[in-house]
Amino acid sequence: MINLPNLLTFIRIATIPFLVFFFYLPVSWGHTVAALIFAVGSFTDWLDGYLARSLKQSTKLGAFLDPVADKLMVSIALVLIVGQPQFQFLSLSSGVYSVPIAIITIPAAIIVGREIVVSALREWMAEIGKLTSMPGTQIAKVKTTAQMFALVILLYCTPTTNAAIVIIGYILLYAAVVLTIWSMVLYLKTAWPVLKDQ
Repeated sequence: MINLPNLLTFIRIATIPFLVFFFYLPVSWGHTVAALIFAVGSFTDWLDGYLARSLKQSTKLGAFLDPVADKLMVSIALVLIVGQPQFQFLSLSSGVYSVPIAIITIPAAIIVGREIVVSALREWMAEIGKLTSMPGTQIAKVKTTAQMFALVILLYCTPTTNAAIVIIGYILLYAAVVLTIWSMVLYLKTAWPVLKDQ
């Protein structure tokens, strides 16, 4: 069923090619537009969920598409960021410093890995009819917020961006990683009684 929440989800998915296009567009404002597209997409992620609940328009299609759209946007944003040279060098007033590429690739790998683990776990729990025992946690919501802000900032960054902004992006990304691991542990802890009995 195509209702307003589902339409917003479809639009979010449709904006992903534009996110990539503007990120690589060789103009000074390309990254700014890419960051705005991601920010709007993140807002619609919250909005379609809110509308589905308030308008009582939750559907199975929406329950499937919403997390898919979210994970697609986050994963693609992380791939874009990891491939950028500006995160290998940090320009400070005292000079230009080399930054190990692992500083950006490790948190990206952890975030993507967590999404794979939790998605697989939720799918398996749904198959055995135990998904209701795995509610979304408050930690996961805070994680999503920190992650979205981090990615908006890092998508905005270019080689000429002030180092303080880049560092704020790093800090938020690592905060998201800590919350990512924490929320995954909570999911696994909730599912463990079922897992050990299988």
